[in-house]
Amino acid sequence: MAVPQRRIGKTRKRLRRTHFKLVVSGKVACPHCGEMIDAHTVCPACGYYKGKDILHLKSKEEK
Repeated sequence: MAVPQRRIGKTRKRLRRTHFKLVVSGKVACPHCGEMIDAHTVCPACGYYKGKDILHLKSKEEK
């Protein structure tokens, strides 16, 4: 059975464990409809991005 020769200090242990963390998903609430979406993307529910209707612009221009 492996047993360490010396005691591992708090700093060394904590430096090793700095990479054991949860990843933040980057979700934000859409300001137009309130649905949770990825940051800096067009909302798939309402089609708005930065207050502008992006997904439905093409359909309005075609009419």
